[in-house]
Amino acid sequence: MAEALARLGGVATTADLVALTSAKRVRGALKRGEVLRVHRGRLALPSVRAARKDAAALSGVPSHLSAAGLWGWSVKWPPDGSWVTVPRSRKHRRLRDARVVVVHADLDHGEVVDGVTSPLRTVLDCARRLPFDEALAVADSALRSGLVEVDELRLSAGSTRGPGATACRRVAAEATPFAANPFESVLRAIALEFPTLQLEPQGPVETWLRVFHPDLVDRRRRLALEADSHEFHTGKQAHGRDCARYTALTLEGWRVVRFTWEQVMLEPGYVREVLTRLTRAE
Repeated sequence: MAEALARLGGVATTADLVALTSAKRVRGALKRGEVLRVHRGRLALPSVRAARKDAAALSGVPSHLSAAGLWGWSVKWPPDGSWVTVPRSRKHRRLRDARVVVVHADLDHGEVVDGVTSPLRTVLDCARRLPFDEALAVADSALRSGLVEVDELRLSAGSTRGPGATACRRVAAEATPFAANPFESVLRAIALEFPTLQLEPQGPVETWLRVFHPDLVDRRRRLALEADSHEFHTGKQAHGRDCARYTALTLEGWRVVRFTWEQVMLEPGYVREVLTRLTRAE
């Protein structure tokens, strides 16, 4: 169960987790405490609750990836431990736990909500400290949840100063609520390394069958990049829809390039090589 939930970004709806496992296994995991219900009824790993305990021991607040989990957002990799922000000047008892990441920063009153860094602060904190693809997955999840707005994020990122300010502005500029999951966010982060690609997330493509929305669309090249989520949608009907989608796009002259979760998340070099060959051929 933990592996399935981690594959979904550490936080998921009950329906998504059931699709990877079963309703019976999800009920059992909830009963045993292997997964927890967090913000707006989403399911998360128990490490989310541990972050509050670690924060209390340090007189701090859960932040960064821990706060993302508590807000019900999916991330590229669920953290092994807790992220805690403590005031710069406050003396605190140091936890003897290498898995607790302690960040020293002074938070304004409005930057703490329900004992956790606020949604906006959480996104910017992650943008400052995490690799671009991980930070983008957090920002996309935040926008998708509705707890952070695009204009709000870009305005705040534009006014940031100090270390990581450039990273904040880059994440804010590229974040979108249209990415369905961290899998798609990470694929987009890799594709953004290729400036000649003009990618539109979930861009509408009209075909003779119906309008489809591939994960990433380059209209000039008539190229569609897909984070192949077939494993998340089991059954003959879902497989049939995937086949019809691929066929309809191909008949309209689109090249459809599909990547698996393992390729995007574990073998990014392969994805880069494919994109290099695609762009080099033109």
